[in-house]
Amino acid sequence: MKKILITGGAGFIGSHVVRRFVTRYPDYQIYNLDALTYAGNLENIADIEKAANYTFIKGDITDAPFITALFQEHGFDGVVHLAAESHVDRSITDPLAFVKTNVIGTMNLLNAAKELWKGTSEGKRFYHISTDEVYGSLGATGLFTETTPYDPNSPYSASKAGSDHFVRAYGETYGLPYVITNCSNNYGPNHFPEKLIPLFIHNIITNKPLPVYGDGNYTRDWLYVIDHAVAIDLVFHEGKNHETYNIGGFNEWKNIDLVRLLCQKMDVHLQRAPGTSEQLITYVKDRPGHDLRYAIDATKINRELGWQPSVTFEEGLEETIQWYLANSEWLERVTSGAYLEYYEGQYGG
Repeated sequence: MKKILITGGAGFIGSHVVRRFVTRYPDYQIYNLDALTYAGNLENIADIEKAANYTFIKGDITDAPFITALFQEHGFDGVVHLAAESHVDRSITDPLAFVKTNVIGTMNLLNAAKELWKGTSEGKRFYHISTDEVYGSLGATGLFTETTPYDPNSPYSASKAGSDHFVRAYGETYGLPYVITNCSNNYGPNHFPEKLIPLFIHNIITNKPLPVYGDGNYTRDWLYVIDHAVAIDLVFHEGKNHETYNIGGFNEWKNIDLVRLLCQKMDVHLQRAPGTSEQLITYVKDRPGHDLRYAIDATKINRELGWQPSVTFEEGLEETIQWYLANSEWLERVTSGAYLEYYEGQYGG
């Protein structure tokens, strides 16, 4: 039985990946390692927590002795590394926290895998999930490819770029078998409401302002999280060692256009008069180092592994809205912090 460690598996993307691996591969033993910080929520994976091939481990990837002992105890065959500090705004106010988790934490995992797999790396794989933000900012045209030079502009993207470089360095220096993916903005169910789409859904429901940076013309490519989980599955099992794959949704939207579309859909769902939610839009001072445009060229993963998005942005956004409206208790508990009671009940703190 293969033993696979998934880090950050109680978070937004990680919970969808854990669920897919647990249900799709009953012959794998899946270990979910998460520190349960503010964005990690065990309710995201409550439906699979009793599966025979699933084990949850509360722990921090920045704790090197703990990580080393964990690898020695369980003898992992593969790592899917999703644990990260990921919010640009937070990185601006506390950059050292991002260095600690994204760089040092990744280094601890790399060192543990290197030692465990020394001389026996056949069939092993270290899969590092990264972001398109490491490439910097695009102008009005062009797309990020796997060979685009790195040019990070925020503490968050710089920390992810650093971790990417260390993964590749361990591959070249120590022969560590790795794959890396760089993805565009994710959206979908279970997203902690600090990012744009879940934050604005919550604010529209509660009639709070919708803060739009600058003129709202910043452009992002949006990737439905379930499509991303499928891509991660494919890359882990079929990707080539020492390769990078870009994963994008082919869904470029200016922030202000996305917000207006979201407002229109929410007005319909909440049975409000057309234009009601748009009145909540509030333009705010731009954040430092704000990249103008990101856009992913996902040709390589489509050509080599046959992956492509299963939904348009409009379809995915509709499914996302419906999920949040149907899971209002989840949203209320996450935003109030009441979900901590769940941790106490399940794992005694």
